[in-house]
Amino acid sequence: MKRTFIYATVLLICAVGITVFSWWGKSEFGRASLENLPVQVIQVGGRDVHVTIADTISSRERGLGDRTGLAPDEGMLFVFASDAKYGFWMKDMHFPIDILWLSGRGEVLDMRKDVSPATYPAIFTPKAPARFVLELPAGFSEAYNVKIGDEVKMR
Repeated sequence: MKRTFIYATVLLICAVGITVFSWWGKSEFGRASLENLPVQVIQVGGRDVHVTIADTISSRERGLGDRTGLAPDEGMLFVFASDAKYGFWMKDMHFPIDILWLSGRGEVLDMRKDVSPATYPAIFTPKAPARFVLELPAGFSEAYNVKIGDEVKMR
């Protein structure tokens, strides 16, 4: 009887824990909502781009993972507190992107073009430490002749 009670208690605690963690992952408390993130206009390759700002751990972890695509003038800007070689992968992505690593002044330090979701779990890292990472629709860098050394103007 005592042993059955212990098993039932452990099972109940596990069930409650799984339920709470499952709910937490689906709720706005556990995940950053793109609708609630700030948007800023920056200039890349002479074109205005509306970027969603990912400056919290949860928004950076989620990234563009749940999106089905980007408009030609949309992107996501990942903001970090210090310079480092931040690695990016295509986990949960449904469309290809261009990835640009930027200095604190907005200089393009490195880039990867047309990165496909099929590359997951490969991790892409820059050659030099960066402060920002900019994700744009695939082909944007080619279409607007964006290259290493160019300046991204942040307002």
